[in-house]
Amino acid sequence: MYTTGSAMLEALHEAGVEYLFANLGSDHTAIIEALAEAQSTKRALPKLITCPHEMVALSAAHGFAQATGRAQAVLVHVECGTQSLAGAIHNAAKGRVPVFIFAGTSPATQEGEARGSRNEFIHWIQDVFDQRGLVRGYMRYDNEIRTGANVKQLVNRALQFAYSEPKGPVYLVGAREVMEQEVASKAMVREEWPAISSAALTTADAARLAALLAKAHRPLVVTSYVGRNIEAVGELVRLSRRVGAGVLESVPCYVNFPTDDPLYQGNQWNEQRQNPMLAEADVILVVDSDVPWIPTINRPAVGARIIHIDTDPLKEQMPLWYIGARHIHRADAATALRQINEQLDSIVVDARTLEEKRRHYANLHEQRNAELAQREQPQGQVLTPEYLTACVRRAIGDDAIVISEGVTNFHTIANHSGRRKPGTLYNSGGGSLGWGGGAAFGVKLARPDALVTALMGDGCYMFSVPSSVHWMARRYETPFLTVVYNNHGWKAPRFSTLAVHPKGHTSHTDDIGVSFDPPPDYAGIAAAAGGAHPETVRRADDVESALQRALHAIREQGRSAVIDAWLPP
Repeated sequence: MYTTGSAMLEALHEAGVEYLFANLGSDHTAIIEALAEAQSTKRALPKLITCPHEMVALSAAHGFAQATGRAQAVLVHVECGTQSLAGAIHNAAKGRVPVFIFAGTSPATQEGEARGSRNEFIHWIQDVFDQRGLVRGYMRYDNEIRTGANVKQLVNRALQFAYSEPKGPVYLVGAREVMEQEVASKAMVREEWPAISSAALTTADAARLAALLAKAHRPLVVTSYVGRNIEAVGELVRLSRRVGAGVLESVPCYVNFPTDDPLYQGNQWNEQRQNPMLAEADVILVVDSDVPWIPTINRPAVGARIIHIDTDPLKEQMPLWYIGARHIHRADAATALRQINEQLDSIVVDARTLEEKRRHYANLHEQRNAELAQREQPQGQVLTPEYLTACVRRAIGDDAIVISEGVTNFHTIANHSGRRKPGTLYNSGGGSLGWGGGAAFGVKLARPDALVTALMGDGCYMFSVPSSVHWMARRYETPFLTVVYNNHGWKAPRFSTLAVHPKGHTSHTDDIGVSFDPPPDYAGIAAAAGGAHPETVRRADDVESALQRALHAIREQGRSAVIDAWLPP
């Protein structure tokens, strides 16, 4: 039989989708049959990856897309599976990551009117009025497959939205009878469904921005995710050197700028301090950033000229957002930066002035490096996050890919992991925890020759469903390293409360409901579920040897490894 389910899978394969990250259910009968038929006849369809938890499935597709730029498919079971995706859906939407999600719906008939009619009690229980409404606020596109006659058009239209800026997740649903419907095979011309071309600046705007940056006394670039496009990183490096601009990352999700470049000025997360570079800048270019600064803590000087370039400068899914920019442009970062660089060709910049700007930022860069090196020094046998991260950096090398989900150690990982090459650091881009485990699996699946290292807080590790993650890693031979920054609980809620009530009861109360003492055996969970190599480290002297044993297990035995590193609580 060639059904709607067969046609949907064929359309995904034709569109370049390689994997189906699936948590299968009774609504997927047509899809399961089509996959089994394809296996017996050697027909090419996307490969099924069995995912015991939906959060892991979508996080894996998320990581794969970040590493390759190619959207993958996630299959979940009716509204129950859709709701289990919740946090991962938030991350894909906020991180602008393309992914195709399909969920069946309960059969629409109950007396055998069509193949696939209701035959299990759950078909009544899982029938809801507006399943698409559960996720509509996060989707770039959602629709229902009502007939198999046009399913290929719907798949391609959905992917056209997923790949067009601002990129993101798309969602289709279909009742079991519709997916079981026999249809005629139909050829599609994939080239007729391209992503929308990237937006550009007008020539006049590019010239105006080039002049502003060239004439600035203290130009500064602030970015968070320009590094999702490696080409944009090269253009940003070129621009910053030509105008003597420092580059400051705010909540970085990627390697946006080489961290060893003298113009690199570090990164800022939730630190309760005014950033001095931001305070002294007279012209600030904000490019690809959702939160360039937190104004109650850290903001530009009064009178600073702010330029904003983004594919979504209005932040249309954020109810409250503004940064006081007077030059706002909807444009692709790589395209816009290239245009500004071209306009700089015709602007004469005084060599002495330019050298002074570069030297100013280079001196600050050197001071920062010295401070970081000091923080990395061991403090007796106390295992600090800075020392731990530095040990990881030295052990894994420059080419390894780091998955960062440390929350209260986000800044530590960004500062001390030493990622210099674009494409070697990923963060979810969202705020729902538990992305890191599935993402590491997805990145390793996409980049099998790479050493993938997930640096995660203990709270994030718990959220990531490690039993599912490490079972999948063993089954699909995708070994990676996990380092758990174990501070014995959720540290972030305490920090948040103290920021609002610095002298309140929380400041002198040990137990506020965020402790994980006694802690689970995090490494043991991975060993039991997926045969991972387990290590528990409590002393600074033991870190480097534990890392070497873990890397040996990955490289020589094909096993994942988990290091449970006990930090000061």
